[in-house]
Amino acid sequence: MLSYLFLIIFMIPVCLFNGCWWLIHSFMFILTFVFMIYIYSYSDLNMISYYFGFDNYSYILILLSFWICSLMITASSSVYLFSYHSNFFIFLVLLLMMMLYCAFSSLSLLSFYIFFESSLIPTLFLILGWGYQPERLQAGIYLIFYTLIASLPLLLVLLKLNVVFNTLYFPLLFDCGSFYFMFYIFSIFAFLVKMPMFMFHLWLPKAHVEAPVSGSMILAGVLLKLGGYGIFRIMKVIVYLGLKFNYFFLSLSLLGGVIVSFICFRQVDLKSLIAYSSVAHMSMVIGGLMTMNWWGCMGSITLMVGHGLCSSGLFCLSNIIYERLGSRSLLINKGMINLMPSMSLWWFLLSSSNMASPPSLNLLGEFSLLNSIVSWSPFLIFLLIFLSFFSAVYTLYMYSYSQHGYYYSGIYTCSGGYFREYHLLLLHWFPLNVLCMKGEYFYL
Repeated sequence: MLSYLFLIIFMIPVCLFNGCWWLIHSFMFILTFVFMIYIYSYSDLNMISYYFGFDNYSYILILLSFWICSLMITASSSVYLFSYHSNFFIFLVLLLMMMLYCAFSSLSLLSFYIFFESSLIPTLFLILGWGYQPERLQAGIYLIFYTLIASLPLLLVLLKLNVVFNTLYFPLLFDCGSFYFMFYIFSIFAFLVKMPMFMFHLWLPKAHVEAPVSGSMILAGVLLKLGGYGIFRIMKVIVYLGLKFNYFFLSLSLLGGVIVSFICFRQVDLKSLIAYSSVAHMSMVIGGLMTMNWWGCMGSITLMVGHGLCSSGLFCLSNIIYERLGSRSLLINKGMINLMPSMSLWWFLLSSSNMASPPSLNLLGEFSLLNSIVSWSPFLIFLLIFLSFFSAVYTLYMYSYSQHGYYYSGIYTCSGGYFREYHLLLLHWFPLNVLCMKGEYFYL
């Protein structure tokens, strides 16, 4: 447990030397593969150090964090090529990786809260330092204020919980009944804003549109998952109140998912469309977690990993187009099949995974979430039908609008992709579609 942490800490001094970009890049992949070899598919906690350890749920999310952080460095080679403070960039990625690793393996609610919040700081620096437009300042303020204002009540609640239980250690917590209604509201609220749920989602499209490709990848790939992980961990304490009041959040999130799907049809910014589709996918995850049954919890982790890889891959694709044309507008990015014919295949593969077609992890996750939500209430099948149908519609809209049609007359050329870009997209798509064959790792 501590050995991985030490490896990340000892990589930080290396990143301060010039020309160590690819060395850190290689080390990150080595670290990921070493972590992957020691696979833990048990539901009990293992590798426990003082207040740190993980079970299957957190193991999968830590592995996803390692993978996405490694791919972030691959995707951001322009930072290195143009010497755009590349050392500081690598430092922030390593710092973020460390925060995520500690957050997912925390066994104490307080240390989880601290790392949960501190993962915002490197993300904010990524958006402010390497973002594209001047609006990135506003996006950064949105990100900080939405998540901080929602999370501060959670800190007060945790301190109160510590007085009641005399501990915040996960395995020692138990259901506190109807003791503290505000604890239920505040704890759920902090994680729902992070997910984000409909009505608290306004910070996400802003942050995505202004963030560099690495910021978008880590936001969509891992940071949204912190909310789902938090709900999963804290449900143990609020089972009694959850059984009474979860129906409200469940209905709101699924209805919000359908409304956000409609918002997706109206987007002309490619990144904004992918960001709103994240909100629609996460609404199903919230629904599954709120049912508090086994199918829901295991389906949520499957969909979170599937969405993390798929959404991150789509952001890479939109960045590849942005680097060629200098625009993310769908009005300019039409007919890309003429400009980059070889990239069109990757657009198709990742778009098909985004609409949960077989054999992607998204399909596995959506099936089990469907199972869990319908077993909770058969009437929700109507919302789920709309959600699944519209997710296919906006993905097809994105694919057909960007790949087909007359292309913008300002570009009369053909552009190939670099080997690095194909490699990056393969590393997103391959685990997304191969892990489907190993579903038993997700469903213990």
